[in-house]
Amino acid sequence: MLVSNESQDTNTILDKFKWGLVLVLIAFIVWGNFYFAGPNDIYQPNTIVRIIVVVVISLLTLLIAFTTRKGKLFFVFLQESRKELRKVVWPARKETVHTTLLIAAITIIVGLALWGMDSLFRSIVFYLTSIGR
Repeated sequence: MLVSNESQDTNTILDKFKWGLVLVLIAFIVWGNFYFAGPNDIYQPNTIVRIIVVVVISLLTLLIAFTTRKGKLFFVFLQESRKELRKVVWPARKETVHTTLLIAAITIIVGLALWGMDSLFRSIVFYLTSIGR
């Protein structure tokens, strides 16, 4: 499929405009959330309205971002990732617990070995540096 350069330029300019709008909306969310911040009580009407406004504007921002070329590619990536995750064979609980305990034991053993070697080297260095005194 051949697409004219003019169409590509228009899409690029439109995508840049959309990303700029996304940045402006994110900045507006951050600014508005701090500007309208009230007491720390979550049950204040102001807080509930702020939460609703942040969620609505965030959804609008995501919708705009997903209409761009990169947004569409990202959405396809998410769909393909979900398909791949369904193909994964997850280990059973018993195998997971066994592996976790094995890793914890090996970590403790290696930690103790490193601590022992550090103590040995420290003693050797203290012995060698105290001979000349």
